[in-house]
Amino acid sequence: MIHVCSLARLHDTVAETGARHVVSLLDEAFHIERPRSVTAENHLRLRVHDISVPLDGYVLPEEEHVADLLDFVRGWDRRAPLVVHCYAGISRSTASAFASVCALVPHRDEASIAQALRRASPTATPNMRIVSLADRLLGRDGRMISAIETIGRGAIAAEAEPFRLELE
Repeated sequence: MIHVCSLARLHDTVAETGARHVVSLLDEAFHIERPRSVTAENHLRLRVHDISVPLDGYVLPEEEHVADLLDFVRGWDRRAPLVVHCYAGISRSTASAFASVCALVPHRDEASIAQALRRASPTATPNMRIVSLADRLLGRDGRMISAIETIGRGAIAAEAEPFRLELE
């Protein structure tokens, strides 16, 4: 099971779920205190901004970032939950959770995963750059992009409520 939350809810979410793996998607300006129950090797830190097109002074998610995410989740033993977070729990983290499910359950239909994402989080607005890079790396032929376009933008919020996304 994958749990998604904001930076502000990271420690509570890890404690409540018993997670032992964490993916953090925050730019270099943010200091993250890793939860004590998560070892350093079980914490992936991707230093990217929440942008989908190049912008001077910002770090655009690149193929290497998404490849690192996919390698990390494939190495997750699934004995305890995984937590994925970004600053607000709305864009980078939801895109990464969606990509993770697509990678871990290759037979599962992209549209069903996107619909499950929308049911779990009315505010989810996945970062399309991360989704498109994952689509290409996973050989999903644009289906991931179409699935996210179909669910549309989520409700506007400053911070999402934590939620979970099932693998099956």
